[in-house]
Amino acid sequence: MKIFIKNATIVNSDKTIQSNILIDGENIAKITDEILEADEVIDATGKFVVPGLIDMHVHFRDPGYEYKDDINSGSEAAVAGGVTTALPMANTNPVNDNAVITRDMIAKAKARGLIDLLPIGAITKKLGGEGITEMGDMTQAGAVAFSDDGLPVSSSDVMRAALEYSNHFGSFVISHCEDCSMCRTGVMHEGKVSAILGLKGMPREKEEIMVSRDMLLAKLTGGHIHIAHVSSAWSLKMIEMAKKEGINVTCEATPHHFTFTDENLMSYDANFKMSPPLREVSDKEAVRNALKSGLVDVIATDHAPHLDDEKFVEFDKAPFGIIGLQTLVPLSLKLVEEGVISLERMVELTSTNPARILKLNNKGRIKEGYLADIAIIDPNLEYIYDAKLNKSKSINSPLFGKKLKGAAVMTIKSGKIVWNFPNLLI
Repeated sequence: MKIFIKNATIVNSDKTIQSNILIDGENIAKITDEILEADEVIDATGKFVVPGLIDMHVHFRDPGYEYKDDINSGSEAAVAGGVTTALPMANTNPVNDNAVITRDMIAKAKARGLIDLLPIGAITKKLGGEGITEMGDMTQAGAVAFSDDGLPVSSSDVMRAALEYSNHFGSFVISHCEDCSMCRTGVMHEGKVSAILGLKGMPREKEEIMVSRDMLLAKLTGGHIHIAHVSSAWSLKMIEMAKKEGINVTCEATPHHFTFTDENLMSYDANFKMSPPLREVSDKEAVRNALKSGLVDVIATDHAPHLDDEKFVEFDKAPFGIIGLQTLVPLSLKLVEEGVISLERMVELTSTNPARILKLNNKGRIKEGYLADIAIIDPNLEYIYDAKLNKSKSINSPLFGKKLKGAAVMTIKSGKIVWNFPNLLI
């Protein structure tokens, strides 16, 4: 099947051009000023055509917690957010700590046929923090990286072994940086707001200590460490120093950490409860500046679904986490609108850099010969993010029911249209 996208504003990480795109089968066949015949013609006037987004950090809760989300609903939420490739974390039940689980996850996603699902395997067996998994077997089965996200690896020796083994197999480690000995049953950032609310806080140093440790271990081993959901100004300062010293480190920031602060918790809304917690204005500004400067490599959602009745409890008892796949585009576009980053930089953060880090040589660009993974974005579309649009089984987002601006109005995966914004002809 051939699809022709005309009047496209094509945005890559290095430049923006006005042109037309011919998709033939699974690939981008031609970028041209010509008008060509096709089975389907799409007029993209007034919209941005960008490479399909790659979300390096999601939780699809499958297997084991499918009542919150599963691979099918997660895939649907992904494409509704312009995401064509997603990396689910290993904290499932059973844990994705062996090749059988890895293959099963990939098979489920292929059966649904909406996205490429690239599983992240566990670093340690059952996320126990001790013996490392069979990384070679899991890599062969399709795992693209390793993380005990949600349960940080406390043992420096185990993390060293993980970096050495993953590097041997051409992979890398994603670190949830948290010194749990400093958590003290905290439920939010430790500071002025936690004191006002009477809630137990967690200092930002619990993140910074582990960021420092893991970068030192990367220096020792030569392995690649990717720091997940950076939330602290000092974490960013240490990452900057490590990069200047040639340590193999990359990092990601989430939309909620560059959008909200601990002051949003004054409402006691548990949908603002997440890990790492929302921090102070100075930390949010540091994340935004790092996105602008190039220090942060990736924007990732950390999409973490929980049912409404799990969140609608006393704040201390509510689980950490926020859904984010369908709010990735509007929150990232807001950075563009506010002049924090350019549109090209947004594409770099959400597609080009993830493709580079993951060595996906046919993704991350609108380019002839590349896979036709494409999101068509309307930056001016205003809508209510509600149950009619939400594709996740969960609604744990403070943005649910709110007016948003900017959305993926069409998503194309491997030359197949997999998402159309409801009641919108484009």
